[in-house]
Formats: sequence, structure tokens, C-alpha cells
Amino acid sequence: MNEFFEPVTVGKLDLPNRLFMAPMTRSRAVGGLVTELAAEYYAQRAGAGLIITEGIQPSVIGQGFIGTPGLHSPEQVAAWRRVTDAVHDRGGRIFAQLMHSGRVGHPCLYPDDALPVAPSAIASGEQIYTADGLLDHPTPRELSEADIAATVGDFVAAARNAIEAGFDGVELHGANGFLIHQFLCGSANARTDAYGGSIANRIRFAVEVVAAVSDAIGPERVGLRISPRNPNNGIRERDSAELYDALVEALAPIEPAYLHIMEWDRELTQRIRAAWPGTLVLNPYAGEQQSTPDYAAAALREGLADAVTLARFWLANPDLVERVRAGGPYNPVDPATFYGGDHQGYTDYPRLEQ
Repeated sequence: MNEFFEPVTVGKLDLPNRLFMAPMTRSRAVGGLVTELAAEYYAQRAGAGLIITEGIQPSVIGQGFIGTPGLHSPEQVAAWRRVTDAVHDRGGRIFAQLMHSGRVGHPCLYPDDALPVAPSAIASGEQIYTADGLLDHPTPRELSEADIAATVGDFVAAARNAIEAGFDGVELHGANGFLIHQFLCGSANARTDAYGGSIANRIRFAVEVVAAVSDAIGPERVGLRISPRNPNNGIRERDSAELYDALVEALAPIEPAYLHIMEWDRELTQRIRAAWPGTLVLNPYAGEQQSTPDYAAAALREGLADAVTLARFWLANPDLVERVRAGGPYNPVDPATFYGGDHQGYTDYPRLEQ
């Protein structure tokens, strides 16, 4: 798997390997603040070519899950600074993933019991896990055009906060049925104004967010994650090929640092790879089987991407690069400790030498 160990340039970063750490929600923040355990967790994985953090809400109303962190207050900036310092002290590089959940939220998450917001007043049909058990996502409040402009501003402010907190850049979450993806998809976006209807209108919000954040912190510090044809959180794309053709064409002149595909359809990956002129990062999809280092290396050999992300292998193997070099073995992952809890299943996975 020598493909992993060739250097790669992302924006203005010269990275030592092409094996990146995918964003993974761990729900261990306290009051919207990451803890010292998070600093240890990310620093343990500083051998990744690039770490992309768990989803971070850019505003109070952007939160979609319990125990997730934000980047919209001075206290949150200070908490994340401990994380970025710890990663940089070990020679790593780290991007903050900014994730506005849109309709994938619930009043129980917000101090004023507000409704979550979305492009249209269409419920996801899914549920949220809370301390009181599973609750249905409510019908969200439709964003006005003024609200949309304010939300773009929230992304910009959070991106500036990320740079202040020491991050090397940000990844905008446009995948998995969250707010940016909701605007892209006709099943979640029934608007009749400039942000809905045609493909040109449905990609407008995504392009505006990428452009505004790029203007604020530099395009070389900005990535975008997409997941064509992914049905998560009630999404039903009916025009994926044409939709992402248009999105790629509109984003290319902005020249962001990378486009990150959470793969659901190999043919669409190939189509986007052929059209995208910049750096492409791929989280490869292996069907019902877990994507492995071998499978990810094959994607690099086939020229499908410039770098790849893995999730669970990084979660369970803090020294994944060393383990790949050695041909394994790999720690088994413990799903019971994915979300919430303490150090167990978070910072206590053993390294190879242990």
C-alpha cells in the first residue's frame, strides 16, 4: 500500500501521506465545548495526512445532535485551541468540519425551544436520540432569504473562529442530509424563489457558502464534503448526475483546497473525478462491507482520488499509518462506545507497540 505514503498538496499544505482521518461525530462535548479528552484523542491521530474533525455547529440553531461542539463563541474557540495545539505539537494538520444540521435537529437542543431551520418546511421523517429516548424530527421553519444570508454569515464567522482557534482550514459539510445537502435536493427543497426549483437555484446556497468562506479565510483553507445519491436523513436525490455536474462546474472557479466525496455511487465518483480540476478526497464506499485500508489503497491506484479518508479504522487505531506500514494488525472497533461516554472507546485504544 505504498500509494498512501506519497506526499500530497492540499491548498498550501504539503502533507506527508494520503491517508486522511474522516470526520466522525463522537458526542463527547460538554455544553458545546470540547474537553481535554478531545485534545488527547485528536493528538493521538496526528499521523494522519490530514485530520478532519467531527461536525462542529456554526451557530446555536445549527446543532443536530446531543453532545456536539460549536465554534460560535469565544469559549469554544479557546477549547478548540487546546486541540489544535496538541495536534500541531505532534506534527499533524487539522481541518474543522463546519456542519449546520438544518432540519436534522430538535427544539430540545436549543435554549429557546426553537424549531430547527431548513430550506423548506418539510420534516426529515427521521428521529433524534435524546436523554428522553428517540424523538421525531419536527417540521422545520423555512428560512427566509434574510435568514439565508444570515446563515451564510454564520458559516463565515465560524470559519474565522476556526482560524483563530488554530485550525489549518475548514471543511464545509454538504453531505449526509444536512443543511447544504437539503438545499441541493428537491425532496427537501420545495422553494420557488432563487434558492429552489431549478438545479441552478438549488446549488446557489452551497456555492454562496463556499465562496463567502473562501473570501474570508482563503480558498486554499476550504474544503467541501458531498455525498451524491446518499439517502441519509430523508434525502431523495432524483437528478444526482446533473446536480453534481452543475455544482462542480460552479465551484471550480473558486478553487477550494479540495472536494471530499463520501461515496455512495462509484459511477458518480468517476464522473465527478473527471470533471473536478482540483484535489479530490474520497471516502470510499464498500457496500455492506467496511471500507478497509486495502480497499482505500485500491481507489488511489485506480486514480479515483488524490487522497482517501477512513473513519472506523482511525477511530480504533490511533497509529493507523504505522499499522498500515506494518501490514496490521488492526484493533477491532467497539460500536457501543461510538457516542458519548468517557475515555473508553475514545482515547484508550492501544498503539501497535503496546
